[in-house]
Amino acid sequence: MNFHNKVRSLANARFPAKVPKTVDRRFFFTVGLGISQCSKKQQCQGPNNTRVAAAVNNVTFVTPAIALLQAHFFNKSKGVYTTDFPANPPFKFNYTGTPPSNIMVSSGTKVVVLPFNTSVELVLQDTSIIGAESHPLHLHGFNFFIVGQGNGNFDPKNDPKKFNLVDPAERNTAGVPSGGWVAVRFLADNPGVWFMHCHLEVHTSWGLKMAWIVQDGKRRNQKLPPPPSDLPKC
Repeated sequence: MNFHNKVRSLANARFPAKVPKTVDRRFFFTVGLGISQCSKKQQCQGPNNTRVAAAVNNVTFVTPAIALLQAHFFNKSKGVYTTDFPANPPFKFNYTGTPPSNIMVSSGTKVVVLPFNTSVELVLQDTSIIGAESHPLHLHGFNFFIVGQGNGNFDPKNDPKKFNLVDPAERNTAGVPSGGWVAVRFLADNPGVWFMHCHLEVHTSWGLKMAWIVQDGKRRNQKLPPPPSDLPKC
């Protein structure tokens, strides 16, 4: 964390740091592990036939049979995904302290929908459930600015006062500190469906991922183009 805090943007006329100074939507995502219930047909090694799972805001992502981008573009989301991904954890607890007694996660194919050009502030909070760990969170489709990070639980009252909005690092992957948090800002100006996932492959396979849908803007160059005519069909 000490090293990452020293990494800054050049923030000059040639390489400006276009950090969103105002925020339209704020999100607080917990990232970490939990357990999920296995079906009666499965034999899982966890207590009461459970297995280790990974989740964002207690939702472990279920990969759909139809591509999210395809379902979004053709307005056929029914049965593929829902737009009710929680903006905050479903219940509050001491995220980096003693884990709650119930560490079961829910599952689903849930996304967040953003109007074109929405400025987003996202705080990613590690949890100590099963074990605190640094999670490299990668966002497709955008670069973001790492405006703050810290140990322990994010303090929404005092921590934002220390955010760097002048020359923060511009990245597409942020390491969520083990037992800590990281705050990023980005401008949702790229229409489409964009995954955000942990770059530890085992965690991604366990469901530590979600997706953002950025809607079209009004201008021609702000709209999602159709699939190529020669795109191979699955």
